[in-house]
Amino acid sequence: MKKGTFIINSFMFCLIAFSLLLSGCADNSFFPKSSVPSADGALPPVSGFADDIQDIIIPADMEWDRDQSMTIKTESFRGGLWKYSGRLEIISVKDFMISSMQDNKWKLVGEAASKEIMLAFVKPNKTCMMVISDTLLGKCELTLYVTIDKTASASLNPFGEAVPQ
Repeated sequence: MKKGTFIINSFMFCLIAFSLLLSGCADNSFFPKSSVPSADGALPPVSGFADDIQDIIIPADMEWDRDQSMTIKTESFRGGLWKYSGRLEIISVKDFMISSMQDNKWKLVGEAASKEIMLAFVKPNKTCMMVISDTLLGKCELTLYVTIDKTASASLNPFGEAVPQ
């Protein structure tokens, strides 16, 4: 067998073996269909709440990254950093988060955009800063920085107004 034919046959064998290897892994779990927004541009239904904070809703296709998250709970303070990622468009996540936060009575007090988008929300005894960014792997990351001052909420009425003591 000639050297040129041997190289071509070896290359073809490697190409076929590689394609068979990849086809065995092609169960589409890497590209979930549910992460694609519907025809009207809306994101899929929500999956739940950030940690056990009931007024911050996360898109359903964003997965929590336990290794990059942390929570702190004391007698007077509660908060933490929660990181999520998913195959969503950065603008869709921004629009979803603004809408859901406002639906849960958070007030948008700041927004900055460059390569990443930063949003700042407040409630009478809570703050939530979020950073939305794209990764090199085509995923969108959402990082929440939440603080809840439990002592401040004790001196507020149900409308968030200070109660004289």
